[in-house]
Amino acid sequence: MTDLLDVAHDLLRFASLKGATAAEAVVSEGRDTSVSVRNGELENLENAEAREATVKVFVGQSSANMSGSVLTKEALERLVDRAVAMAKLAPPDPYAGLAEPSQLATEFADLDTCSPEIVTTEQLRERAMEAERVALAVQGVSKSNGAGASAYAGRSAIAASNGFERTSKRSSFGNSVSVIAGENTSMERDYDGHGAVYWSDVEPAEKIGRTAGERAVKRLNPRKLSSQKVPVIFDRRIATSLLSHLVGGISGAAIARGTSFLKNDLGAQLFQPGVTIIDDPLRKRGLASRPVDGEGLAVRRRALIDRGVLTNWILDLRSARQLKLAPTGQGGRGTPSTSNVHLEAGVRSPDQMMKDIGTGFLVTEFIGSSINMVTGDYSRGASGYWFENGEIAYPVSEVTVAGNLRDMFLALEPGSDLIFRSSTTAPSCFLGEMTIAGR
Repeated sequence: MTDLLDVAHDLLRFASLKGATAAEAVVSEGRDTSVSVRNGELENLENAEAREATVKVFVGQSSANMSGSVLTKEALERLVDRAVAMAKLAPPDPYAGLAEPSQLATEFADLDTCSPEIVTTEQLRERAMEAERVALAVQGVSKSNGAGASAYAGRSAIAASNGFERTSKRSSFGNSVSVIAGENTSMERDYDGHGAVYWSDVEPAEKIGRTAGERAVKRLNPRKLSSQKVPVIFDRRIATSLLSHLVGGISGAAIARGTSFLKNDLGAQLFQPGVTIIDDPLRKRGLASRPVDGEGLAVRRRALIDRGVLTNWILDLRSARQLKLAPTGQGGRGTPSTSNVHLEAGVRSPDQMMKDIGTGFLVTEFIGSSINMVTGDYSRGASGYWFENGEIAYPVSEVTVAGNLRDMFLALEPGSDLIFRSSTTAPSCFLGEMTIAGR
């Protein structure tokens, strides 16, 4: 890491010499390898290596960012020259600035975010081929839409004029496959995939392939629904989108601008008491785990929603200053950001929910969206399954589900099928009645 940190120090030194009153430098490098196959043949192989330096300089309350990939001292000095010149022309921002030294983190947990495993291109190819082979073997699957596997390893260093320094390493691996079932005009597509920090933690290719194939076949011969208002369940694959809408709605940047439908709801009961939503940056081997936030502040496990109640905004330094609140250790690179967010599991399984509800719509995929984050109005194209008497009756496509996020949040009941498969994770969710627009 010494070489990356040396570059960061050079950037800070140049910034000081050029007249910057404060500065922050981030230097990173990484290697990304991806393999895609189709019909048992290698379709594409990509190896990408990148090294980049980004410097943010302050001249009083004015600031500017510049990035470059040439890291010679001459190039770094030119980079800082341009950044300082831009900052001098930029309008002052009364809320801008680095953290005070007293705000900086002093302890850093080991979160095991970089695997020592060495994965070859051949291993990636074999994993992609196996997932595709298993998916194509599922009865009813007619063709491959492609399979892939990937590996990433990177490292970074950050240094700032307030005294903060930190180096880190990160890795990630993935495997996915998409297949088509049926023939001619009666074809349906579906997929499965998984990613993890460790190659050994990625789900077996056999499981990924079989799941993708079975999902595609299950979607054959879909019907359209008539327009109506019915109970709706979101499958866990798409229920994560609800967490993204919540995070966007309670971001300090949106609250400070007054552009969120939740801007007056701090401390309000947004969900039922059985709903808790956690942001956990300290999860071991989490895809978005971090021992410190992007501004050098300490992080901790937080309940964004605690037993249905909105506990706090997601604040970086800038939005905290605007709102006259303390930052929450959820700063990113220039904007508030979360880490590993999950909705805690409920009691009923999706099958039990369908049995208890009787008749309704299980949504498994979205197509496009129209979501107004100022009003909370919600409308998305959807497909999935109609269920009757508590059992799946037939697949459904080409419908729209509509409602308002505030009503959806208040009606939400989490299922018991929570599985940590990504940085944002939720179980299946019952959302009460929603409007279905169909034929």
